[in-house]
Amino acid sequence: VQLQASGGGSVQAGGSLRLSCAASGRTFNSYAVGWFRQTPGNERELVAAISWSGVGTHYADSVKGRFTISRDNAKNTVYLQMNSLKPEDSAVYYCAADGSSSAIQKVSNKYDYWGQGTQVTVSS
Repeated sequence: VQLQASGGGSVQAGGSLRLSCAASGRTFNSYAVGWFRQTPGNERELVAAISWSGVGTHYADSVKGRFTISRDNAKNTVYLQMNSLKPEDSAVYYCAADGSSSAIQKVSNKYDYWGQGTQVTVSS
């Protein structure tokens, strides 16, 4: 599975962005998908994750109520809608797919496939 993340950019605080993670190579309908973010000198942290069916979701406390993860399995794509963005949301965002677990995983080493990062910059 190859993952392509897109949709990053620069916005002012309070603005919105929608990130997309498109899969190719094989369908990832049966994979849970997570969005992680990383800033220089820090480890990747899970922002949001969604189960293969889309029924189960998980959010970091810092983004609850502002970010929404969703997926369209017909399009092999997972989205991260980010609203009310804050400067502290600035990071490189990565999508990842977990083809091994039945439950949503919250640590990066449980994910098997990774897309390239997309930069999100939020100015105050």
